Amino acid sequence: MNEELLELLEKLKLKGMAGVFTEMLAKAQREGWGHHQLLDQLFLEELRHRRERSVQYRLRQAKIPWSWTLQTFPFDRQPVLDKTRIMSLAGLDFIQRGENIIFTGPTGTGKSGLAAGLLRQALISGYRGRFYGVQDLLDELYASLADRSTPKLLNKLCRYDLLVLDELGYLTLTPEQMNSFFKLMKERYEAQRPTIITTNLSFENWYDILHPKDMVDALLDRLKHRCCIIDIDGDSLRTPDAE
Repeated sequence: MNEELLELLEKLKLKGMAGVFTEMLAKAQREGWGHHQLLDQLFLEELRHRRERSVQYRLRQAKIPWSWTLQTFPFDRQPVLDKTRIMSLAGLDFIQRGENIIFTGPTGTGKSGLAAGLLRQALISGYRGRFYGVQDLLDELYASLADRSTPKLLNKLCRYDLLVLDELGYLTLTPEQMNSFFKLMKERYEAQRPTIITTNLSFENWYDILHPKDMVDALLDRLKHRCCIIDIDGDSLRTPDAE
């Protein structure tokens, strides 16, 4: 009978239950559980299993390129950072407020690691998100023009609860790429979907890579309207610790 029940659980794809069925049944017999208690524990295990799989799926889909977390970030090596402020952001209230985050500072100061850590925290907490290098995103938008799938791609990007755009720097952009980028940021702003941007450029220098000026003005106005700006003017974390 037990083997038949286990086979039935597997056919119904109740993998969480199936994985602990034999163990739970033995425990129920040892401790004198009633049917209600046994079923309760089995369903709780199925729920835990599905939640864990859901988290793993969101993490895979987000395509975060590193294993950085806020817990492993070397705050001791970047003393200019206000750790309390960063950990406050990890509470994720900024997502509910539709508040953007912009990390600015020289290369190697930990901007990308913090952005990845906040995105990972959001994914674990049930939000959907995606990590993009800015150039990769712009190339994907440009490629979508060929098969006229840009509206579909923009719609997908706008549905993410949190979008990370990493390394906004000196890029070579076509007018089509810039138009798609401006449209994406406009639609995310109107939907109150927050975006995290990392950049080594001051805002004045955004005009060097993005055109025309009036559209850059509108972009910055939207980004800064609801925004937390964190400047990391510290040493590169890629430099080995002094002996």
